[in-house]
Amino acid sequence: MSMYAKQAAALPLRWTSKGEIRVLMVTSRDTGRWVVPKGWLLEGHTEAETARVEALEEAGVLGPILPEAIARYEYSKRLDDGQVATCSVGVFPMLVEQELLRWKEQHQRVRSWFTNEQACMAVQEPGLAKILIGSELKRAIERLNGRCHDAA
Repeated sequence: MSMYAKQAAALPLRWTSKGEIRVLMVTSRDTGRWVVPKGWLLEGHTEAETARVEALEEAGVLGPILPEAIARYEYSKRLDDGQVATCSVGVFPMLVEQELLRWKEQHQRVRSWFTNEQACMAVQEPGLAKILIGSELKRAIERLNGRCHDAA
């Protein structure tokens, strides 16, 4: 029997001094593959709030996050009891304003900045790879950029 579960992911973004976008990826704890910070929905939190918590715990980053998912992707996750769950992941872009020197999972993960093309090549989930080079990312960047300039 397969399970179906929802997760929320942060897509931490920043601009370089040359105005190019970068994506922050972290390694997974179990396999060491490159992923975006994500996790099971937290009780009493929206998906966007869950994504913000995951970005802080897994990648040690803070900043504004868009309240709606720009896209969803699915992947299969093997659970501790051996069952396989199909996870539907909402992706929430976040503008990284602060990278902490110490954070909850810093000794369990590596974090690194990628171009979106490099990130696309590094991830194993086809649905996430598609989002990293797709029109959803371009729209998210425009919305985050608008928020930055609105706040300035």
